Amino acid sequence: MRLSRQSGVFMHVTSVPGPHGIGDLGDGARAFVDFLADAEQSMWQFCPLGPTEPAMANSPYQSTSSFAGNPLLIDLTDLVARGWLTDADLEPVPDFDPLAVDYERVGEYKRSRLRAAFDRFEAEATEDDRAALDAFREREAGWLDDYALFAALKDEFRRAWIDWPTELKTRDPDALADARAEYADEIRYREFVQFCFDEQWRALADYADEKGITLVGDLPIYVALDSADVWAAPEAFDLTESNEPAVVAGVPPNPDDAGQRWGNPLYDWETLREDGYGWWLDRLRRLFDLVDVTRIDHFKGFDEFWAIDADSDDPGDGEWRDAPGHDFFETVERELDDLPFVVEDLGFLDASLVDLRDRFAFPGMRVPQYADWCREGDMYQPMHYPESSVAYTSTHDTDTFVGYYRDLDDRTRDCLHYNIGADGSEIHWSIIDAVWNSASVLAFTTTQDLLGLGSDARFNTPGTQTGNWEWRVTREGLDDGVADRLASLTDLHIRN
Repeated sequence: MRLSRQSGVFMHVTSVPGPHGIGDLGDGARAFVDFLADAEQSMWQFCPLGPTEPAMANSPYQSTSSFAGNPLLIDLTDLVARGWLTDADLEPVPDFDPLAVDYERVGEYKRSRLRAAFDRFEAEATEDDRAALDAFREREAGWLDDYALFAALKDEFRRAWIDWPTELKTRDPDALADARAEYADEIRYREFVQFCFDEQWRALADYADEKGITLVGDLPIYVALDSADVWAAPEAFDLTESNEPAVVAGVPPNPDDAGQRWGNPLYDWETLREDGYGWWLDRLRRLFDLVDVTRIDHFKGFDEFWAIDADSDDPGDGEWRDAPGHDFFETVERELDDLPFVVEDLGFLDASLVDLRDRFAFPGMRVPQYADWCREGDMYQPMHYPESSVAYTSTHDTDTFVGYYRDLDDRTRDCLHYNIGADGSEIHWSIIDAVWNSASVLAFTTTQDLLGLGSDARFNTPGTQTGNWEWRVTREGLDDGVADRLASLTDLHIRN
C-alpha cells in the first residue's frame, strides 16, 4: 500500500456527540466528519467497532465478535425516520451526561428501543425493507448465523460459553439445530440489529468518502475468549478437547515490569496455515468492507507470541513461540490484492519484528510520550521519525499530552521544550506542530489533545477496570477555531 503524506484525528465512535448517552452513527458522527473536513484532515481513526460487554469493562478490544457491530452505536433517530420507531418510543430520554458514557444506563435505554424497532419491523416493514434484511442475512451468513445464535444463547444462559451445557459448548450439531429452532425469534432480532448497524455504517462511510475522509479501523490480533469467534471456530484456536484454552496470550516480564497475562486464547497457527488462513481472511474481508485502512494492534504477535500456561496466573510462566508472519501476509496479499495496514510495533522491537514490518513496508508507530527528551537521537522524539511511520501525539492507551506534560519533572520538561522549540504555554499545539512537522507519512492527534485537555479526559488506563472508554465531546467542542488552527498547521507542513 502506498500512502501519501496525510494527517487525521483519532477518536472512537462512542465519543462523538449524540442525544442518547453515547456517540452513534447519526448526525453527531457526521458533524465530526464535517469538523475533519473543515480542519483539512483526511483520516478518521477509531477503536474496534464490535459489541462490548460490561463483564469485559466495555472495552472495544475485548469484543464478543470481531465481525459484528456494536448495537449501542446504532442511531435511534434513523430508525424513527425509517418508520420502525416513533418519536414517542424514544421518550423518556434519560438525563445522560453529554461528556461521559454511562454504559449501564445507555444499554438499558437503547436495547429496549432496538427491541421495539424489531417488533414494529416484523409487523409493518415494507417488502423492500424485508428484502434488504434478507439480502444482508444472505451476504453475511458466514459470520452472522453463528453470531446471532451465540448472542441469543448468551442472553439465555447469562454466562460465558465455556460454562454452557456441554452439547452447546462443544457445538454438537443436533444441539445447535435444536437451539436454532427454539430461539428463532431471538436470532432474527440479532440479525435485524446487525442489519441496522450495517446500513447506518455504510451510509456514514459514504458520507465520509464524499468529504474526502479515509476511515482507519483497528485490528486487535487476539479475540476475547467469551466471543462468537472462539465458540464458532474452535479449530482456529489452541484449545483443549473440551474447547477451553490450552495457553493464553500475554507478554513476559522485563526489567521494568512483571509482564502481563491478557488471557486471550491463542491461535492454532499450524491448522490455520493448512487451511490457507481461511478464518483470518474472512475476518479481514469483513473488516475492509467497513474501513479503508486498519491499524494492527500488537503486531509482534504475527512474528512470535508469548504463550502462558492457561492454568497459571504468572505472566512469566510462558514461552516465545513462532508465528507464520511472512507466510501469513504473503497469503493475505495474494487474496486481498493489497495490504492496507499500519502496525503497532511498540515494545519488543527486535530484529525479527523489524524484518517482518519492513518486508511488507508497514508503517510502525511513533509516540512522543515514550521519548527520553534528554537523550540525543531518541527514536521517539518527532525530529527522528522515519517516513515509514505513523506519528501520534497520544493514543487511546496513553495519557493526554497535557496530562503527560504536567507529570514531567523540571529537567525533562526543559529538554522537551528544547527539542521541539516550545515554551510550554500551549504545549498541546506545540506537540501537534512537532508531530505534523515530522517526516512520518501519517500524523494523528486525538480530540482531547486538540482541546488541550488533562488527565481526566484520557480514554483508557491499561490495567484498570473502571472509568475507561467513557470520554465524549460535545458539538461545542468541535470548534471552528480549533479546526481552522489545525488546518493552518496541516497546510504549513504539507499534509492533506
